[in-house]
Amino acid sequence: MNAYATMGRGTAAIVCDLRSDTLTTPCDGMRAAMAAAKVGDDVYGEDPTVARLEGAVAERLGKETGVFFPTGTQSNLAALLSHCGRGDEVLVGERQHIRTSEAAGASVLGGIAIWPLAQGADGVIPAEAVRGAVKPEDTHYPVTRLLCLENTLGGVAVPLAAMGEAAEAGRGAGLAVHLDGARVFNAAAGLGCDVEQVAAPVDTVSVCLSKGLGAPVGSVLVGDAAILEKARRWRKMLGGGMRQAGVVAAAGLYALEHTVDRLAEDHARAERLAAALREAGATARHATNMVFLTVPEGRYGALHDHMTGCGVSIGGEAEEVRLVLHRDVSDAALEVAIAGFSEFFRKSLKLTFRTQ
Repeated sequence: MNAYATMGRGTAAIVCDLRSDTLTTPCDGMRAAMAAAKVGDDVYGEDPTVARLEGAVAERLGKETGVFFPTGTQSNLAALLSHCGRGDEVLVGERQHIRTSEAAGASVLGGIAIWPLAQGADGVIPAEAVRGAVKPEDTHYPVTRLLCLENTLGGVAVPLAAMGEAAEAGRGAGLAVHLDGARVFNAAAGLGCDVEQVAAPVDTVSVCLSKGLGAPVGSVLVGDAAILEKARRWRKMLGGGMRQAGVVAAAGLYALEHTVDRLAEDHARAERLAAALREAGATARHATNMVFLTVPEGRYGALHDHMTGCGVSIGGEAEEVRLVLHRDVSDAALEVAIAGFSEFFRKSLKLTFRTQ
């Protein structure tokens, strides 16, 4: 019998949500930490739990200080606004979140020009591409001020050496360097290194607490005190100043203390899911906690409905459907997903053979 057979096709409750690692819910221990948090008014700098979180993230990444933001998008935006003025230019990888998925906020709100750089499948931005994109001193061009990197990128842990070479090229041209490190702890786990090593080549890092780490909300921007003081002012201007924010900062502290070391479990489950998909005849690849599944042309709707009937939620239609493993996907839930995918692709293969 299939693992989901007893749930009733078409009426199954969702037991495995693979759409994103942002979908985790606070565990009992995290809720208890939130309930017990000591709080104050953070806009006045008086919330002790927020201060602890900012210090803890900065220390982990080897930076001087940190600022707690409601979202990663706002954290990235504040970083760009702190490094650049109106009319300045930032170099950004063509597939980075800042360029593709943050509503062009740096350009719309900050008047910052974004110049895309080509990236390989491994997420690497070649050092020569960085050097070649820096504009000469000429009134016809914007002033290039900042290079943005991202790690992980599409689940891929970008190698330290490649990150370092790109950052060094930027610094050699007089640029500051920012890292969108939304999943920087996944990057460290994937590379088998300390997270401080990933952060070492850059000036500022935005770290998301609500993805692989499993907190309900929040990101921390870390860097030196001078640039972070600018970012704190931008946070206020952007509407991100919060009051008794220690309640949610406590969740971030709990995540740092209890979930970082288990990220390798998500990576192992992603590898297991990808292997099972390939065994069933599907085309799939994985990177850290993500699996990218190629769906046969015209079959996404059927796959979505089939998996929903199995109690599994999957991401939206794309050339490759992203499946994300996270803390709330247990081994049992993963088995449900594997059984559902395997049945679908084996039936699809039989149907293909019949029609040939």
